[in-house]
Amino acid sequence: MDKLTSKDLAAYRLNSARERLAVAETLYGMGYYLDAVSKAYYAVFQAARAALATLEMDSKKHSGVIGLFNLHFIKTGLLPRELRKIIVSAQDLRLASDYNDFYVVGQEDAGESIGNAKKFISSVEVFLKSRGFIDR
Repeated sequence: MDKLTSKDLAAYRLNSARERLAVAETLYGMGYYLDAVSKAYYAVFQAARAALATLEMDSKKHSGVIGLFNLHFIKTGLLPRELRKIIVSAQDLRLASDYNDFYVVGQEDAGESIGNAKKFISSVEVFLKSRGFIDR
């Protein structure tokens, strides 16, 4: 098998982000808000990894991916500062919803999380298109 290129990896990860977002929206529509925010986070996380693929970077840790993304895309101005807030708040909400007993995620919070994930993925998609990493 041929070695995957950074372009292949970026496209694969962006597609993964889109799929996770679709699952988050489905869960939201079914009233499963706790799981919807978790999937929305993973959609954002995969989109961040798609951006990192353009630099042939990744990390085995979530904090590492977030740190690298902020360092190479937010601090450099390649992507909007708003994305830093989105990824950090998505991670915080996912951690609370996955690990805190009796944590309740309401419809409004879940909807906001999904909306933020859409913004994040869209921004990364525009960046990837502008750099020739994806065609569509």
